Parts: sequence; C-alpha cells; structure tokens
Amino acid sequence: MEQLPGGRRLRLASSLGLGQRCWEVTLDDERGLLAWRDPRPPRRGADNCFVPTSEIIAVEETELNKKQRSIGKWQKMAKPHAFTVYYVKKARNHRWRCRDVTFWCADEILCNQWIQALKELLEMQTCRPKQLLVYINPYGGKRQGKRIYEQKVAPLFSLASISTDVVVTEHANHAKDNLFEVNINKYDGVVCVGGDGMFSEVMHGLIGRMQKDSGIDQNNPKAPLVQCNIRIGIIPAGSTDCVCYSTVGISDPVTSALHIIIGDCQPLDVSSVHQNNTFLKYAVSLLGYGFYGDVLKDSEKKRWMGPMRYDYSGFKTFLSHHYYEGTISFQPAKHTLGSPRDKDSCRTGCYICKESERQLAEQRKKCGFKHEDEEEWKVIKGKFLAINVVNMCCACPRSPKGLSPAAHLADGSADLILVRKCSRFDFLRYLVRHTNKDDQFDFSFVDVYRVKSFQFTSKLSEDNESSVTDIGKKHFGQFCRDHPACCCNIANSTWNCDGETLDSSAIEVRVHCQLMKLFARGIEENCKDEAAYSHSSVEQLL
Repeated sequence: MEQLPGGRRLRLASSLGLGQRCWEVTLDDERGLLAWRDPRPPRRGADNCFVPTSEIIAVEETELNKKQRSIGKWQKMAKPHAFTVYYVKKARNHRWRCRDVTFWCADEILCNQWIQALKELLEMQTCRPKQLLVYINPYGGKRQGKRIYEQKVAPLFSLASISTDVVVTEHANHAKDNLFEVNINKYDGVVCVGGDGMFSEVMHGLIGRMQKDSGIDQNNPKAPLVQCNIRIGIIPAGSTDCVCYSTVGISDPVTSALHIIIGDCQPLDVSSVHQNNTFLKYAVSLLGYGFYGDVLKDSEKKRWMGPMRYDYSGFKTFLSHHYYEGTISFQPAKHTLGSPRDKDSCRTGCYICKESERQLAEQRKKCGFKHEDEEEWKVIKGKFLAINVVNMCCACPRSPKGLSPAAHLADGSADLILVRKCSRFDFLRYLVRHTNKDDQFDFSFVDVYRVKSFQFTSKLSEDNESSVTDIGKKHFGQFCRDHPACCCNIANSTWNCDGETLDSSAIEVRVHCQLMKLFARGIEENCKDEAAYSHSSVEQLL
C-alpha cells in the first residue's frame, strides 16, 4: 500500500477470495475506483468489474456461513475472514440498484486493513448526508407512501448509517408549517415521500423559512431571494412525479434513495409568482394557463377517479377547445447560452447551466437588480389555447421528452410556450408531439421564448380595469370556441402552478437562478447495464 503526502491512500492491492476463486482486488483512491478481476487468461464472458468509490454505499465485516466456508480452498481455513461492499449498480433507463460483493481472505489483519481503508474513504465523502428530516404523505397517489418508505427506503438509509427523523403528515401544509418551527440546522437535508404536491409543500416551507430567517419580504417581487443550501430529496410516491422524473430520469423510489445516500447535488431554478405585490406561489416545473389550467381545474372535481381523472378531464377540455385573450410581457434571457430549439438537453454536469449561471452573476454584478428591471421587455397580445412556462423539460413516462425538451434545470431561465388559437386538429397534432421525438415547436401557431421574467394580464382584466379578485366574482361572455355561434360564460382560465390551481388571471413571474438544491445528479447521458468492463480495460486500471 502506497500513500500520498498527508497520509492519503494511493493504492491498495491484494489477492482476495471471491466465490470459488482468487481475484485481484485494487482500491485506487487517486482514480477513485474499486476494481476486481479474474487473473486467469481472459475468456468470453469473464467478469472484470470496477465501481467508482463515490458510488460505494457501505462496507461491513461479514461472518461466513458453513455453506460458504465449505467451498474449495476455504475448507482448509479454521476461520476465513470476509467483508462485504455494498455499491450502486446502474441498469437500463437510469434505474439504480444496491448490489453487494463479498471478499474473503485468510489474514485477519489484511481483512481489517481493507475494511478500515474503505470506511475511511466513505468518511471522506463529505457531501453525504448523516441526518435527514423525512416527511411522508400517506394520502398521495395510491396511498402507498408510508409502505414505500418503510420497505424500500428506510433499510437503505440504515445500511448507509443515515439517521432520520420521520414525520407522517396529517393534513395539507403540515410539512410546510413544521419547517418553520424545527431546528433546521441539525439536518443535512429534507426528504419528501409523495408526489409533486408534497415536494412543492416542502419547497415552500424551506424557501419561506430561509427568507424569514434572512429578513427577506417574499411579497416584494423584485427582492433577491436567499439561496436555500439545504438539499431536498424526493422519494416518488404520487400520482405525478414530474420533478423526480425530470431530475433523475426515472420515478423509482430505490433509485431516488440511492441518489440521496450518495449525496448528489443538483441545483434547481425556482420561479416566484406574484400578483399586485402579493406573493402567491413558487413553481419549479409548470405554470400553465388555458388548456393545462382547465384540465387541472376540472380534474380537481373528480379526485375520486384517481389518476384516471387526468385522462378524462384532458379529453373533455380538448373537446371544449377554449381559447383566451391576453397580453404577455417578458424579458428575454440574454445570459443563457442555449435556446429552446437547440436540442441540447440538460444532463449531468450541464455546461450550459454552469456557464449561464456565471454569466447571469456577472450581469447582475455590473448592473444590479434595479437596472436589470429596466432591460428590454417584449409584448405579445393574442388569443391563446395554452400559455405554458416551464423551468424544466417536464418529462414523464407519457411524455419522455417533456413540454420543452431543451429546457435547463439551473440556467436562470424558463421557456415560455405560446400556443395560439388554431383548429382542434392542429392542436391535437401539437399535443401528440409531446409523446414522440418530433420537434415540439415546429408549428406556425406555436412560439417559444427563453425568458427570465414575464407578466400576463387577461383581456377581461384590461377591458374592465378592475382587480383580478373582482373579475373572478363576475361573469363575462366571450366567444371561446372555433364556432362563433357558440358563446359561453368562461371569464378566465386558471393557472396550473405545479399541479395546484391559481385563480389569478394577472400574474408576475421571476426566475431565481439555482435557488434550490436537490439530492439528484441530473439525467446521465449514458446508463450502463452493469458496472463491468472488458478484461483489457480493467487490466489497464490494475
């Protein structure tokens, strides 16, 4: 075993037993790898593996049972010594699993040396959480949150020596209110078990707590918010898990739990929504007016149908084909490197996010927030079937690429998608694009812009020169279908804010760059079926 200055291990190599044979095992701290190979001449299908040390979950001393000790050469040993390494195995479709490998040796000192080296290596992973606050929504989705946590997640946290304080929520905003009271500084992160609604509740609690502790007025739409350094972990257990799917690549509780254990960190943009200098909501995925707002409003009346209510309400809303008139003002996100149609998807270690964040910081340093507000605003008036603003791609199993495939998680911008009034057939063509690989925006009636802030006012608000609250209490007729003969009394649509309704038809939205941090890695470019390489590749490493 060699060492670097300061006592840091450079390389530990031994012949250890694995199965019925001796293998060459190497721990290379400089390369960040634990590797093992079969020293026999390479043959087809030979297992030669390595695991990044950053993806080792735990190491434990192992007591071999009689069956294991009766194999081959271990029969001759009075008491073979063994240790087990638990690590992340990557499978298809971004799925992670916990796997283990057990090594034997005759020398107790050598065995302890390996155990000690691996444990010291894990201690050096300072990004990993040791104490977590967990909120479980027992009512969301199929009411499986508590079972999912206890059976699939808690054992992994225990294996990784993570202590938890668990709170099972009893009513709406339980987690949000609790986060204003607890000693948040004793935790390395907060985990929410549930769907997007549960995540939103925890996010509002954490951001609100940070602003309150820092003396920031959330009702001021121009206030620079304080970044929340406490990471949030999402264990998907809801009807929709858009945030989890868009940041990890899959809605799978075990995969998400392993991301939390490894201590991954993914910055996340957050949009603040205001009306008349009054704070309304924070949004991280979708702000939708028109089609998606109407679908949500109708589906809320049919919660008894379960997840199927979205299909029913979506079909019903599609047939109604309402459009809405209004004025949209926005500031283009000039600091970003990408554009909504460049096909550069946000992936792990995204260069566009890092560089855009740096340029935005430089821009604000030069001109400050006041001058920033004086930058050019673009104004668009029209009749729209849908107005969507997304901070992320909003991918899900039904729409693998999402509403805006090239949207980025942490570049300080959002994609504003305007779907103008068109025929039912054309609108259907647009909706179908969400499920395939074709260009989402290749339609004459669809415009998309990358923005850092925007405002919207419905035509009825402008015409009547009254507040949004007053408008909501009145009924105004308008021609809202393709056929002029059909008149209805729908005054305004509803905003869909991350799956929650906002009745305000006039809102002001600002994107806050990397306001939140998640226990996530982002979506990886390539996911191997197994952490195994060819004999020649591992031989070079060893």
